[in-house]
Amino acid sequence: MNQRIGSTEKGKPEKAYSAKWRARFDFFDLHGAPNAPGYKPALKMLPYKQKVKINFNFIAFFFGPIYLFFLGLWKKNITLIVLIIAISTGLNITFTLSGTAWPKYLDAGLGFGFNVAYGIATNYAYYLKEKKGEQGWSPFKGMRW
Repeated sequence: MNQRIGSTEKGKPEKAYSAKWRARFDFFDLHGAPNAPGYKPALKMLPYKQKVKINFNFIAFFFGPIYLFFLGLWKKNITLIVLIIAISTGLNITFTLSGTAWPKYLDAGLGFGFNVAYGIATNYAYYLKEKKGEQGWSPFKGMRW
């Protein structure tokens, strides 16, 4: 009875994932990355709630930097944080040099846009880490834009 049930190719026991993560991982296993040719048609076949579950992570939307560190996606998180700081600093310098005030709607829009980036990128990034063993710096690897 020396049988290995639920082990990965590296010989370590496989983690127990929630039903939501298993559904996401199974979808990515079957249809590939979001930029793969078969991904979009397969996604269109799903009910609306399933589409949202596969494409978007609400916890990452609301708690992005904390949640990505929690998931162990620290490289991708650092990249996103540096990107946020660079864009914000560049815009701040631009508005300061032009002598205009930083518009509040732009600030709110950027914040929302960064939150959406976290929400969209998290599911596939976690799949790459957990199932493919890839832990790179690009948070948008395999994404379609």
